[in-house]
Amino acid sequence: MTTWKVLPRSAGLLTVILLAVACAGTTPTLRPPISSTDWSGHEEIFAAGYRGISEKYIEPVPVSDIAVGGLEGFSSIDPALQATRAGATIRLLLNGEQIHSMPAPAADDPRGWAVLTAAFEKNAKARSPLMRKASDEKVYEAVFDGVLSDLDVFSRYAGAEEARRNRARRDGFGGIGIRFKLVGGKPIITSVMPETPAANVALQVNDEITHIDGVALLNAKTLDVVKKLRGPTNSEVRLRIYRRTSDRTINVAMERSHIVPSTVTASLQGGISLLKISSFNQGTARSVAKELRKAKRTRGGKLKGLVIDLRGNPGGLLKQSVKVADLLLTHGHILSTRGRHPDSLHHYEAGGRDLLGGLPTAVLIDGKSASASEIVAAALQDRGRAVIIGTSSFGKGTVQTVIRLPNDGEVTLTWSRFLTPSGYVLHGLGVRPVICSTDQASGYDQLIRKTVRQGPKSRAIFASWRTTGVDDKAARQTLRGSCASVRRKGKAEMEIASILLADQDLYQQAIDITATLSQAQK
Repeated sequence: MTTWKVLPRSAGLLTVILLAVACAGTTPTLRPPISSTDWSGHEEIFAAGYRGISEKYIEPVPVSDIAVGGLEGFSSIDPALQATRAGATIRLLLNGEQIHSMPAPAADDPRGWAVLTAAFEKNAKARSPLMRKASDEKVYEAVFDGVLSDLDVFSRYAGAEEARRNRARRDGFGGIGIRFKLVGGKPIITSVMPETPAANVALQVNDEITHIDGVALLNAKTLDVVKKLRGPTNSEVRLRIYRRTSDRTINVAMERSHIVPSTVTASLQGGISLLKISSFNQGTARSVAKELRKAKRTRGGKLKGLVIDLRGNPGGLLKQSVKVADLLLTHGHILSTRGRHPDSLHHYEAGGRDLLGGLPTAVLIDGKSASASEIVAAALQDRGRAVIIGTSSFGKGTVQTVIRLPNDGEVTLTWSRFLTPSGYVLHGLGVRPVICSTDQASGYDQLIRKTVRQGPKSRAIFASWRTTGVDDKAARQTLRGSCASVRRKGKAEMEIASILLADQDLYQQAIDITATLSQAQK
């Protein structure tokens, strides 16, 4: 097992990318696009996918089972196609008639099964009009969807275009630093990120983009505008802007820079710093650290507490969630991950200093808080650093690795589970809040005091939460029912947090409910 020590803040963010969703897999050398007649290229793609899945999936799966699942994917293009196995022979049928057959390779031979898959594809295209019409990408999608649909709901395939968008969300992209919306087919700027090319040339909210690189944008589509605005870092892009406020046209030129989409918004409400984190990408921990320092510098000793709003946050990069938790911890365990592949075994420890010096903290979660957001909530709760408020979280306790394929597509594959500091497996259970906001029969203040008064009962629930075995699905489902997992968008959770953070005694009593950690069954 590998032990990861979170580096001091001055060392910068760790560069190993895990999604908590996903962890970035080994990136192969990219090759020129593969033509529809380059069957060896198709073999290479199938082999890379089959090998990666068999080596890294959380449960052992023979390559033969993986490949047969892929062959069955042909029927999603032409339902008349069927792959069957008869003894040591694999047969391809069209309307029940055999059109090709090959000896089955060894069960653990990814190259042999890739050769067979490409040969079956070639013969299917020779006989099936629907297969002939299908693009190479459509075939790859059918094959890998056929493989992954039998594994779990979080393992999936993304073609080259979708994979590029995924990487842009995770790691950033070459762009100018704006957000826009289409109004009557016209791109209107809705926000300009500070310290970006767009900010440097003084683009403004409500500016209309009329031309990009001399091409007029008439009845524009969002994806087309995005493609024109993005490009290689340091490449030039020219825009013509119509500024409505002054009724004039402006021509600007700028060099694209590396843009990491903002995932953190901050505000101050009555002496409380509120951070809303929408997801976890490569810039999230850096943004959280910046906002925490800014709040402390601005408010000084008048800062009463911190609220981290993770409601609706679907997750993102695992390492970023670990870094966010570490910003409020000085020591102790944050997370462990366990899988079949040696590279999936990690142990993360806090290694910095609490940027707020122990200032009271609340974390808001709901039924859509998943993955990386659950890591933050569980770590801060189990270490007695924050009171969790809301509903039971989603319960996605698996980690995905990203396998990049030679066609520039990618397979996102489940390869490990993570364990919270107290040792329980979060998958299928989620994080339970101390203050459950689905129980609003009384006012917020009464709800908090009722929870605190029922401390022994609440501690018993948390003891069961942390010790009920992962295979006892009925008991875990009953536990989740004690605080129903639902989506929350209103002000209730923030109101509860404000009351709690303003009363040190109530806050400490709420912390004490989960402060004593019990070792969970693994």
